[in-house]
Amino acid sequence: WQKSLARAPLAATAAFDARGRLWLANVDSGHVLVRHSNDQGKTFSAPVRVNPEPERVAADGENRPKLAFGKHGEVYVSWTQSLDVPFAGHVRFAHSRDGGKTFSTPITVNDDHAPISHRFDSLIADGAGRMHLVWLDKRDKDAAGGAYAGIALYHAMSTDGAHFGPNNKLADHSCECCRIAVALDTDSVPVTLWRHVFDQNTRDHALLRLDGTSDMARASHDGWRVDGCPHHGPALSIGPDGVYHLAWFTGAPGRAGLYYRRSHNQGKNFTAPLAFGDTDAQPARPQVLSLGSHVVLAWKEFDGKSSLVRAMGSRDGGATWSAPETLAR
Repeated sequence: WQKSLARAPLAATAAFDARGRLWLANVDSGHVLVRHSNDQGKTFSAPVRVNPEPERVAADGENRPKLAFGKHGEVYVSWTQSLDVPFAGHVRFAHSRDGGKTFSTPITVNDDHAPISHRFDSLIADGAGRMHLVWLDKRDKDAAGGAYAGIALYHAMSTDGAHFGPNNKLADHSCECCRIAVALDTDSVPVTLWRHVFDQNTRDHALLRLDGTSDMARASHDGWRVDGCPHHGPALSIGPDGVYHLAWFTGAPGRAGLYYRRSHNQGKNFTAPLAFGDTDAQPARPQVLSLGSHVVLAWKEFDGKSSLVRAMGSRDGGATWSAPETLAR
């Protein structure tokens, strides 16, 4: 654990704001740094420190700083602060009201401050200016004395960026270390997709609308039974047409690889899973983006010599797809 904390973090997060500016968040010397580009990445502004005092910030493929944006130039940043205790952390948050020039004093969002796992945060801002954070939390597992599969999924909301409301448990028995996907529905309700522990160590996926009335839906039925966390979370995108688009990885025997499916009725029913990627090239890390009828899938492969970024697109809302192409090698 100490060796992992000492490694220089390489992971970065990219996101576009409502004005079309490209933002990057990365970690250097214990500081979360943000910068933006007005020319789609050709040039960037000088980096700005989000946290003035250095701290141990998690920054790997499954758990790295997150970015979200408001309608009037607000920039919201969340991250996981790693603690000395192995696999322990706190969910941290700060915001900017001046377009990313300065940031508020960081706050800890989890109201349980025990040195246990409160990690793998995901952040989204809704149309009403509210910030939503979801994360993986171990407090219930510890309270159960060990007879508890996985950990739990928690949620907190802020209306002002300075304070978050109570921590609310969304589900017991989430997987321990897979990233959480979150997207806004057309009614501004956040929807989250995560790897869940079903039955006895069956680690497939679950989906939930955070409207306070919806029930958790099982989003994949791969039957991947593994006694441990795969560190391989899913992806979710909801376009202006309200269709849910899901992508994920499974290591289930006989069907290991990447899959895509969609729902036209808020997760009540799903299309049949569509396999994508070259199963001989270790396909991994799927991402999906829906703009409505235009949908894009992107993922990583390894051809034995090089890592590749691959992608394919759909112009009919995910019904048919173009041939995969290599974007980067």
